Amino acid sequence: MNIITNTNDHPITIGLDIGSSTIRCAIGQIIQPKGKIKLLGISSVQSGGIQNGVITDRDELIEALEKVLTDAEIMANIKVESVTLSITGENIRSMNTQAAIALNRVNGTINGINNRAIENADMYQVLNLAQAVSLPVDRDILHTIPQEYIVDTLNNIKNPIGMTGRRLEARVHLVTAASTAINNLVSSVEELGITVDGLVFQPLASALATLEKDEMDLGVTLVEFGSNSTNIAVYYNNAVRHSATIPIGSASITNDIAVMLQISINEAENIKKKYASALSSMSSDKLDIKFQSNNDSKERSITEKKVSQYVEARIQEIFQMIIREVSRADIKDPLTYGIVMTGGGAELRNIISLAEHSLGVKVRKGNPNKIEGTHEIANKPHFTTVMGLLLWPTYSNDHIRIHQSNLGSLKNIINKIRHTIENMF
Repeated sequence: MNIITNTNDHPITIGLDIGSSTIRCAIGQIIQPKGKIKLLGISSVQSGGIQNGVITDRDELIEALEKVLTDAEIMANIKVESVTLSITGENIRSMNTQAAIALNRVNGTINGINNRAIENADMYQVLNLAQAVSLPVDRDILHTIPQEYIVDTLNNIKNPIGMTGRRLEARVHLVTAASTAINNLVSSVEELGITVDGLVFQPLASALATLEKDEMDLGVTLVEFGSNSTNIAVYYNNAVRHSATIPIGSASITNDIAVMLQISINEAENIKKKYASALSSMSSDKLDIKFQSNNDSKERSITEKKVSQYVEARIQEIFQMIIREVSRADIKDPLTYGIVMTGGGAELRNIISLAEHSLGVKVRKGNPNKIEGTHEIANKPHFTTVMGLLLWPTYSNDHIRIHQSNLGSLKNIINKIRHTIENMF
């Protein structure tokens, strides 16, 4: 096997998506000079030891991680040394904040330097100030993503480098997570001798792999319908305006079927995938589903329509939670381009039709379309997060990621941010 080193001679990118039902690993190669990414290897294993971002059995999780990494290494013929991880869970919190600095100030005198252009150092300074918010001692910042800059009275500036003015303001989107969740996840991966290059909130990675620039500019919401959680990311004017996690996902549908029919989770999952429809009006009331309950040796049956009615009721509940989260974005017409739905739950039959009918907006299924070599092997909605992780080191504008390249590790950047915040307060 070839050994990966993080140098320009070996432009390799690796993503590790750790979900509650499935763990996926993808290995890609950055094709210079255009920066396109080619998929070299991908693997999936059943998850274990983690639920909704919380590790429940560390040994079981490490065993699953070792298996998925080995499978990906064999397919790509490359040895993995470092990865970018996904993270989700109820402990994730996001907020919008802002900060400003005075420009052209020398020895306390404004305009000490006439017409000095804004430099990278000015941007770093104002972004560092914007992320220096008072957080509980048990939380760390995952992402500091610029939304826009303001130079004096000029608004909606995406890149102020080279402009002049008296005052530079930055508005940013912060994503934070529980320190314990971060440390436990990172240490589990490092147990295998692998360096963690970064942690990415799942919907932000999925958005990078699926959303188009026009969608993010005019307004779109990415909904990642996972197993134990549903993640939201609202984009407008080419920036993240709101992100959140709803602690309910497609596994709740499986549980509803299992309880209703008194059958095992595995059998309920099979019925969901084979027969269930998110839109009960498009299912048959003449097709009988045969099953055998746990407490009864006699074979029973239920119509496809009856099962779908229970499924539809649960999905409608989730859609109402999505609407509430989208409304918190506090922007006009946040759904101009509607909703892009990713994750395994997006593959439920007729869920797109139900979403358009219930939410009253355009909805499309999100497939990863920005990486070469995904056709027929990794082009489904449940691959969007891991494909986005491959893109993250090259294409994200996360201030945390940019600083991390200078500091060398995820722990260094988190410690630096924490030290800055402590000095401020």
